[in-house]
Amino acid sequence: MEIRQPSRRISQRGLKVWRIMGVINSLVLWVLIIILGVLTYFFDWPIWITAAGAGLVIVLTILSIFVIPSIRWKRWRYEVSEHELELQHGVFFIHRTLVPMVRVQHVDTSQGPILKKYDLATVSISTAATVHEIPAVDIHEAEELRRSISALARVAEDDV
Repeated sequence: MEIRQPSRRISQRGLKVWRIMGVINSLVLWVLIIILGVLTYFFDWPIWITAAGAGLVIVLTILSIFVIPSIRWKRWRYEVSEHELELQHGVFFIHRTLVPMVRVQHVDTSQGPILKKYDLATVSISTAATVHEIPAVDIHEAEELRRSISALARVAEDDV
């Protein structure tokens, strides 16, 4: 028996954004490895420490730029219905969440500089317990999601 997945996906441009974030994170790690190499030279530490660190950073760079963003994009799905919001995401473990519309308190959209460059936004759905996010959604779709979830939450609240 196949489990039905939510039907909507985030924008494919989100994949590019996540790869850019992977490059930025990797650059920070490489700067730290360079600093470690300089310290190794000045304090006469064993070279294997820097070599092991560099090997680890190589693996992390490949994972964070090529592997994880692709898997993350393939797994991220969502669906909005009259009574609930369904989210599915994860890289190694798949998380499926149902958010009842009656629990939604407010909905926000946000953009950082990289998301703005690619006309994407993150939709944040707040409940009393937590905040759920749908990342890297096309800006027009994000605004429509914000309006429709907000309207459905009001209707659900009125029905109670």
